[in-house]
Formats: sequence, C-alpha cells, structure tokens
Amino acid sequence: MPGILKEKIVLITGAGRGIGKRLAMGFAQAGLRVGLMARSKAELDLAKLEIEQAGGEALRLPADVREPDQLAVAVTLMSRKFGPPDILVAAAAVQGPIGPFVSTRPNAWSEAIETNLMGVANACRAVLPGMIERRNGKIIVVVSAGAAQSQPNFSAYAASKAAVVRFAECLADEVRDHNVQVNCMIPGDAYTHMTDEILSAGEERAGAREYDEARQVRITGGLAPEKQIQLALFLASERSNHISGKLLHVGDDWKRLEKENTRPELYTLRRLQKI
Repeated sequence: MPGILKEKIVLITGAGRGIGKRLAMGFAQAGLRVGLMARSKAELDLAKLEIEQAGGEALRLPADVREPDQLAVAVTLMSRKFGPPDILVAAAAVQGPIGPFVSTRPNAWSEAIETNLMGVANACRAVLPGMIERRNGKIIVVVSAGAAQSQPNFSAYAASKAAVVRFAECLADEVRDHNVQVNCMIPGDAYTHMTDEILSAGEERAGAREYDEARQVRITGGLAPEKQIQLALFLASERSNHISGKLLHVGDDWKRLEKENTRPELYTLRRLQKI
C-alpha cells in the first residue's frame, strides 16, 4: 500500500498532537508528502522535525480550522509547495466541557461545535473544489465512539461527532459522481491530551466508566498506532474507491471490505435497520 500512495499529498488538520500527529507520522513513513495543520506553531515545529528525522517530507501550515480564510490560505500555500492535496484527514478536535450538561457553559459547547463540526466543514470546503475538478480525492474524518453511542458527561463532544458523521454521509452522496470518497474512522483508545483532560476532570465529572477507561489507557498507551495508520492508509488508497459514506472502527473487520461491497445500511450512523 505505501508504494501505491507514494506520490500522493495529504493534508492533516490537528496534526500537532494526538491522533492527527500519529497519522501524519504514518502517512509520511508511507512516503506521502504531508501538510501539517494546527494552531500551535511549537507543536507543528516538533511534528515536522520528527517526520524529517525519520526521512519524511512535511510542510507546516499554521491555521485555525474555525477560520475559513486561514484554511484557504493554507491550502493555497500547500498547493504551491507540494501540489494540491489528494487526501484530507480531518483530525482537529477539542473535547469540550466535561460534566453533566446542566453544569456546562454555553460558550464551551459552542467551541466544541465550532471546532469539531464547523472545522471539518471548513476543511472540506477548502479542498473539495480542487478534488472535484481533478475527479479524484479522499476525505477521512476522525471521530470517536461517542458518534455512535451515548457518552454521558461528554454531551458536546458526542453531539458534535455524531453531527459530523451525518455531515460526512451527506457529503459522500453529493460528491460520489465526482470520484471523491468521504469516510469517517473511529481510531479506538489512544493516549492523548484528551486522556489527561478526563483524568484531570476526575471521576465525579467524567463518570466512572470514562474515568476508569482513561486510567487504563494512560497505563497501556491504548491501541498500537499501526492499527489506526493501517485503516487510514486503506481509506486513502484506491483500494477503497468503492467505499464512501461509511463509519469504520479500527476494530472492525474492514480488510474484507476491499473485495466486497457492503449493504447501504451497514457501517453508517443509522441505528434502526429493516430485517
């Protein structure tokens, strides 16, 4: 698969840390040129340095996904330096307020929606015209288990992730005839700054289940990065051209999808299915 993708160019939002950085490292190792987008210049500097030390090629693109003008400038710069992005990985996200809904502040909710939903929409808007013109493109949206199941005490985060999955499903149908595929991936447990936020919030605000899971992830580190990288590389490759509008968990048996089509209702946000 790395050989197939070697000439491709990928733009990754939220690439300064967490899952975004992990995927950036994986794409670079696979031979892709990587555009690193994040708000923190220091985090971008470090991510670029680590990629280059490992023999990869990366470009820093400081931008806030909540600002469409900044995204447009970043994509223009990337196109001049590397070429237009063939792949977008939308990984920028904030956890938002932790605790019972009635105790959370409206502005904290707004920030989660602006980053996790509008940020993805803004990133898609920045790259889609070029993908449609070239009749080729891949969009991968990183979500969480909260998109598919209740996540009490994380209502803003879960609601924004569920919303962005439905947005991706709609977008996939809109651009299907332009040979652009849009999918969402749930990366599973991974130790990130969000893990520390949960632990800092404490069991009382985060809830016993989430708090215990965060403690376990801090001890084990969570899933091996290779599992997340393999799914992302698959969704970025031509091997998945027949897959669009899907929500795939890293733990799903996704490898079998390469050789078979799924029923329309499978791997989507829908819960009620006709039997």
